[in-house]
Amino acid sequence: MLEMYKKVVFENYANFNGRARRKEYWLFALANVLISFVLGFILGLISPKLALIGNLYSLAVLIPAIAAGVRRMHDVGKSGWFLLIPFYSLYLACIDGEKGPNQYGADPKNELEELDEIGKE
Repeated sequence: MLEMYKKVVFENYANFNGRARRKEYWLFALANVLISFVLGFILGLISPKLALIGNLYSLAVLIPAIAAGVRRMHDVGKSGWFLLIPFYSLYLACIDGEKGPNQYGADPKNELEELDEIGKE
């Protein structure tokens, strides 16, 4: 879970290009919720002033969260703007991505795709 979180936050901080698998998207979302809960609720119990740390964290991961959502929409063959449609974007985030490459990039599940293209030129 933390590997996917690190991949989204550190390697793809503001990367809106490409595709994100369901596993990458949902493990990032789970880790994000857990970290937000710990920072907001637990630190809020200790001191209300410490609850501001949770707000700063949420602000810091806003761009990676949107970028991961856009890449998830790309994986199912839709534009990132589909994130703005509340229930439909949730449905799209839950379904399997398109098999093979699409207009947004190579299939993230098929790591050997380049080998299939050898000799086809």
